[in-house]
Amino acid sequence: MRFSTDLTITKYNYIVIMLYVGGTKMSESVQVAELKEALEKGDCQLLDVREYAEFATAHIRGARLIPLRELRGRVVELDRNRPLYVICRTGRRARQAREILRACGFGDVRLVEGGMLAWQERGFAIESEARAPWSLERQVRFAAGALVLVGALASLLIARPFIWLAIFVGAGLVFAAVTDTCGMALLLARMPWNRARENPSCRGLERSGDE
Repeated sequence: MRFSTDLTITKYNYIVIMLYVGGTKMSESVQVAELKEALEKGDCQLLDVREYAEFATAHIRGARLIPLRELRGRVVELDRNRPLYVICRTGRRARQAREILRACGFGDVRLVEGGMLAWQERGFAIESEARAPWSLERQVRFAAGALVLVGALASLLIARPFIWLAIFVGAGLVFAAVTDTCGMALLLARMPWNRARENPSCRGLERSGDE
């Protein structure tokens, strides 16, 4: 009887260990070089969770664009039976996407460390759309600068309280830097010019960069 109990515990421990190891393997993080190798073999799918403006400016060939804010409603577009690599600009949004995908039942989800910044730093090939909008970062700089300028000029020419517009924008930029989130970028991402009229993952794209 004692032997049977010990055997049961041993089996239980083995199952727990295998589940832990398997779960770790299927939710691992990978470097961009590993992603490049997997794409060359053609045995995976790549999900880009950035916004359209970012994707249109520079993305990896074959990537499917589903912005993070739309992911929960579009997981049906992804294949649960193939390894799924998730990428964004730096990795922060990709981590959030990985948690969403796990909650939706996806097993083999791999985070690409460093995101597109790391991919481009390595000099790997990228593609871009012929009529890509400005990057969100550039749009934020333009919008913030314009609002500060308007607030400053209006405070001099119309009424002094307009200076609060410039102060508000400045405070917002400081908050964005501290929290690594930008409300203005999220707002701009929803503008008509930053929305793809069709799925950019499925149409012809202009290539740039070296193979």
